[in-house]
Amino acid sequence: MKKNNIILIGMPASGKSTVGVILAKILGYNFVDADIVIQEKEHRKLSRIIEEDGIDGFVEIENKINSEIEVEKTVISTGGSAVYGKEAMDHYKNIGKVVYLKVSMDVLTKRLKNAKQRGVVMREGQSLVSLYNERVPLYEKYADIVIDEGDKTMEEVVADLLAALSC
Repeated sequence: MKKNNIILIGMPASGKSTVGVILAKILGYNFVDADIVIQEKEHRKLSRIIEEDGIDGFVEIENKINSEIEVEKTVISTGGSAVYGKEAMDHYKNIGKVVYLKVSMDVLTKRLKNAKQRGVVMREGQSLVSLYNERVPLYEKYADIVIDEGDKTMEEVVADLLAALSC
């Protein structure tokens, strides 16, 4: 297996799917949205998996399916909770470069008006701030490249990412 994939990780609404599609077009790569792969394999929406199997069950399913994605020359957009799966993240590190799209809490709050509707994996009573604080160290741990979005446009984020990849 070649290590020629680019795996995007980060909080929900950090632009993983948007940046992923643009990046794939520019590089002539394929694009895979890991959340859609999960929905196809499970024959149900992410929100329904979380409803029926609970958060731990969802994370288990996500980890298993992510660790089985075998592709080449592909940009993979992962779900924000993918970093909870050690096997999945080890697999991703083996098949490509892991890029963390870093977004500030302020920007995130603006973009994520309704976290539940987006199928954000949050425990009962958990705040967005505590979720952010829980995940950021995991994103940083697994990232080969960190792209700080600041208040950049998606095009500027893609340009930064392309520059970082060409090093």
